[in-house]
Amino acid sequence: MTSSPAEVLQQVDDLLAGLCASASAEAGFDAVDAAGLVSALVVGGAVRRRVDAVLTGLVGQVADRDRRLAEERVSSAAGCRDVTELLRRALRTDVPTARRFVHASRVTHREIMLSSGELGPAVFPAMAQALREGMVSVAGLLAAVGPVEQAGNRISAAEREVVDGLLASTARGEDLPDEHGRPGPCPSTQELADFSRALMLRLDPDGAEPEDRAGERNRGVTFGRLRNGVVPFQGGLLPATAAQLQRLFDAVGNPAAHDAPPVTAGGVRFTPADTADVDADACDGDASGGLPDPVDERTPAQKRHDALAMIVNVAAASGGFPELGGAAPTLVVSVTAEDYASGTGRAGLEGTGWDVPVTVARHTGCAGGIQRVLFDERGQIVSIGTTARIFTAVQRRAIVLRDRECVIPGCGVPATWCEIHHVREHAAGGPTHASNGVALCWHHHRTLDTSGWQVRMRHGVPEIRGPHWWDPRRGWHRPRTHHRPHPHCIPAHALAPPG
Repeated sequence: MTSSPAEVLQQVDDLLAGLCASASAEAGFDAVDAAGLVSALVVGGAVRRRVDAVLTGLVGQVADRDRRLAEERVSSAAGCRDVTELLRRALRTDVPTARRFVHASRVTHREIMLSSGELGPAVFPAMAQALREGMVSVAGLLAAVGPVEQAGNRISAAEREVVDGLLASTARGEDLPDEHGRPGPCPSTQELADFSRALMLRLDPDGAEPEDRAGERNRGVTFGRLRNGVVPFQGGLLPATAAQLQRLFDAVGNPAAHDAPPVTAGGVRFTPADTADVDADACDGDASGGLPDPVDERTPAQKRHDALAMIVNVAAASGGFPELGGAAPTLVVSVTAEDYASGTGRAGLEGTGWDVPVTVARHTGCAGGIQRVLFDERGQIVSIGTTARIFTAVQRRAIVLRDRECVIPGCGVPATWCEIHHVREHAAGGPTHASNGVALCWHHHRTLDTSGWQVRMRHGVPEIRGPHWWDPRRGWHRPRTHHRPHPHCIPAHALAPPG
């Protein structure tokens, strides 16, 4: 006997109820080790995507029947005025979430054609199949098809069909095979959205007509008076300026998608510090699409610190600041040769009197250069020399062009902001050459030894191996940035209409 959807979902609910009950017991999840917690999160993401697919299918049926005769309308029978209200009550959710399910059903559901009584095609049949397979969530689906929908009639039906297939293939990880040709880890919602936008830039480079320019009149920033140790400010930024600021601050550390309100014509609004205390990092969006994004255990405050560290490093190296002591502002870290070789002891930050772990000297030396200054027993300088471990401007530009972003999957920090890491350590004989350098952001460069990520060079191209929870096969993969289509690099035949 076939179980109804409600009966199957009830069985799942009963199992999850038991798990929740055990979690609320005295021990809870305290006995689960770190690997077990991550594994549970990965499986939980898969369950959530399956539930998204089921709910989207059910919503499609409700919406389909609501368009028929009055006596067949499901929402009316449930005492609701439309599908959104029914979902808001049945799922106990808010209106935006309900509307997302309605939107997802509209692009994936096959409606019955009134003229023939047969099922018509879905708007995005390939992505609909990826949703049913549990490869993508509703959030991932909408992020992928959103740029295509925005293009509207500016692309043909044949082009949309090809893009639909490419998006579904990418959602399954088929764009990132390992050395054995097996599909790689599936992309996050943000990566899938980036892929879709790149495709649309190729097909629809001009985009939609610009909206009104009211923001030009309303832009401005006003600083208040110093109060309680801070200077409050308020105003409105033009969307382009706000996007640049967000890129400089939020996206540096780990650019997860944020469900932020849309930018209005007047721009982003700031409020004085004493009237608002909003933590933007607490609004991280849903990561979806197969395996989850790499785990980031940093607090919001730590992410902001790392973003600021990246901005400071880039600004100091830009050459646009006044010189200090006849040279660009440079961080000087001092350490003895013995401590540097052994990895023990402490290092000093010149000009501050502060001491720091010797790992700071290692990271500074990897990304920058080393100058050896030898002193005698009286403190007199007896020798000054430099090593050739600094990547030249030409080498750095080549690495930035090749890597585009920090090579750790899901990071997204632009390579122009990154430090260049010696894959094979300079101390172990690794050359300072483009074939031995990769772009790593400030955070991932300093945690590479402990995070479980590994980097190697193969045929002059970086390959990444992630923790077991991210890729159980532990295969080596080229960074997805090497497969993301650049607007000018998509093969013409890939976008040619089928047939």
